Amino acid sequence: MSQLEELGFEIKHVGINCQNEEEACAVADRFDEIFGFTKKVGNSSVFAGTAVEAMKTPYLGEKGHIAIGTTDVDEAVEYLKSQGVEFNMESAKTKDGKTTAIYLKEEIGGFAVHLVKK
Repeated sequence: MSQLEELGFEIKHVGINCQNEEEACAVADRFDEIFGFTKKVGNSSVFAGTAVEAMKTPYLGEKGHIAIGTTDVDEAVEYLKSQGVEFNMESAKTKDGKTTAIYLKEEIGGFAVHLVKK
């Protein structure tokens, strides 16, 4: 198995930048109405199921963000750095000495991209 396969990259969710909580709730409500993605209101965002995160205020990315899950964020960062990918180290979140989330420096198609622990 290659290192790329071991890291198990997959799309976890797409974040949509909204202007306020009302708009974020409306986005999540619509995904619920159409697809049955249950709305869950959080502190900074409103999820529609696990696939869509409507941000209560605009965050990173012109259009929003895409979360990429991986089996090990620290190993993924090292692998991607070896491929020339740069990271926004200030965005890193850690727990028990392990990175749980971190954003890439570049946007892709107007979306910020971050790695998250599966």
